Amino acid sequence: MMVVVLLLHGLLLLPLAGLLLYKYNTTFHYFCKVAFFYCWLVAMATVLSPFAALRGRSVENMKLLRAAILPLKRFCGIKMQVRGTEHLNIEEPYVIVCNHQASLDLLGMVEVIPERCVPIAKKELLYMGTVGWACWLTGIIFIDRHRRDAAIDVISQTARTMWRENLRVWVFPEGTRNQNKSMLPFKRGAFHLAVQAQVPIFPIVISPYRDFYSSKEKRFTSGTCTIRILPKVETRGLRPEDVPELTEAVRRAMADALAEMSGDQGGGTSSPQCQEDSTGTTY
Repeated sequence: MMVVVLLLHGLLLLPLAGLLLYKYNTTFHYFCKVAFFYCWLVAMATVLSPFAALRGRSVENMKLLRAAILPLKRFCGIKMQVRGTEHLNIEEPYVIVCNHQASLDLLGMVEVIPERCVPIAKKELLYMGTVGWACWLTGIIFIDRHRRDAAIDVISQTARTMWRENLRVWVFPEGTRNQNKSMLPFKRGAFHLAVQAQVPIFPIVISPYRDFYSSKEKRFTSGTCTIRILPKVETRGLRPEDVPELTEAVRRAMADALAEMSGDQGGGTSSPQCQEDSTGTTY
C-alpha cells in the first residue's frame, strides 16, 4: 500500500517537475518548444489535408497552410516586425529570394508571403507523411538537389508556368540552413528562373535569431524578428550569361541588409567554413 501511495505522489509531482525544468532549465525549455513547433506542423497538416484535398493540388491551398501556421509565432513567443511590404504591391509574377537560418523561417515566410506564391523545396519533404502531402496539395514545387538535369528541367517548367498561372515563387538561394552571421554563397537556380521568365526579383532578409534561438546552444526563448523586404531587382533584357553577376549583386544587397539588421558590418562575405558547407549543384 505504501508503495502505491509513493508512486501516486511521484506521478503527481511529475507535472510540477516538468514545469520547473521548463522554467529554469534552458535545454529542457528548448526541446519542449522545438517539439511543440513540429507537433503543431504535423497536427495542422493532418487536420487540414483532407479539406485541401477537396480542391486538389492548388496554390490556393496555401491560404489554409498560412492560416494554420500564423498563430504558431504567439505560442513560440516571437514577435514579427515587417518593413517594406509596399514593395510587393504588384500584380505580375515575381521571384522572392530569402536567407535561410532555421525551421523558424517558416514563421517569417507565412507572415509576408503574397497570394499565389509557392516555395521551391527539396524533394525529400514529400516523404514526410501528412506534412509532405499537405505541401504537395499547396502546390509547392519540389526539386531534386542531387540531380542537376532534373533541377534545370523543373526551373524551366516553372518559368513557363509563372506567367500562365500568375505565380510567385519563393526560394532560399543559400540551399541549406545557415545560422552564421554571414550568408552562404547563393545557388543560381532562383536567378535562372527569374531571367528565363523575365520577372523581377524581390530579396527578403530575416534578421538573425541568435538573441532568442540557437540550435547549437539549445536555447529558445522569446524575442522579436525583423523581416525586411528590399526593392525589386529587374531582370528584363537579361540573358543566362548575366546570371552570375545578378546572383552576386542580389546576395551583396541582402548581406549588407543582414549586416545592418544584426549590427555587424562584417556580414557581407562568407567565412571559409561557410564556403565549404555550401558546395553542391548551382541549383
